[in-house]
Formats: sequence, C-alpha cells, structure tokens
Amino acid sequence: MIGTVLDAILMLLLVSAIAYGVRLDRRLKAVREGQAAFAGAIAELNSAAGRAESALKTLREAGQETDLLHDRIVKARALKQELEGLLAREGREVRTAMAAVPAAEPKLKMAPGADPATDLYGKLESLAVAPDVPGEAAERFAPVLQALAANHAAKQSLNRARRSLDEDLFAA
Repeated sequence: MIGTVLDAILMLLLVSAIAYGVRLDRRLKAVREGQAAFAGAIAELNSAAGRAESALKTLREAGQETDLLHDRIVKARALKQELEGLLAREGREVRTAMAAVPAAEPKLKMAPGADPATDLYGKLESLAVAPDVPGEAAERFAPVLQALAANHAAKQSLNRARRSLDEDLFAA
C-alpha cells in the first residue's frame, strides 16, 4: 500500500514535470522567434546606417563641390566686371580708331535687272559684310570670350551639383 501511494505521488510529480516542460518549450520557441525577428531588425538597422553614411559622404562631397563652384563664380564675377571695364575702354579705343580710318563702302550685289530700292538680296548682303577690324583688337576679345565660356560652364556645373544634392536628399 505504501508502495502504491509512493507510485501515485511519483506519477503526479512526473505529470507535473511534463506539463512544466511543455510550457517551458513553448516559451523557448517564442524567445527563439523573437530572437530571429530581432536579428532581422538589427540587419535592417545596419543596412540603413550604411545607406545614411554613404548619403552623408555624398552630401559632404557635394557641399565641397558647391563651395568650390561658389568660389569660382565669385572669381568669375570679379573677372567679368574687370573685363567689362576693359571692353568699355577698348570699345572707346576701337571707335576712335574706326573714326580715324575712312569706312569702306560695301559693294552691293544686285540681281540683274533688279531695282536698287526693292532688292532684298542686295540689302541682306550689305548687312552681312563686316567692317575690317584690326587683328590685334580681335585678339584682345579672345580672353573675354574664354572667361564668359568659363563662367557659363561653372554655372552649369553648379546647377548639376544642386540637382544631385536635391536628389540625394530626397532619395534618403
């Protein structure tokens, strides 16, 4: 009889241990699932941090390029003002030199039998004839044209940098 009671107590203890083991197994499964989700969240966080770091690097580079372009634009504007002054002075010199040299009358080409008052071709041809400009004066304007082209290129590059910066900011 004592053996039967002890066997019954032992069976109850074993059943309670099995029930506790089942509950513990369920909790461990939930922890493992949470751990997998947590690992996925950490991987996403690392990926987002990498993208943010590369976006910041690109942003810094764009900022440096913008600063460089701004400096170039400031220098180009100063050069433009200086060149405008030179052009004004050279323009006066060219006008005085042109006034001293008698202007050559352009030869009008007319169609055979055309009236000089209504000959459109002849008028256009006479407008297309350029006055003779000394070679030295033409060479003086070459740096001006180069500076204007450089200024235009700098503006285009700055606009590209701004667009790239906007795209990087809105893409992130």
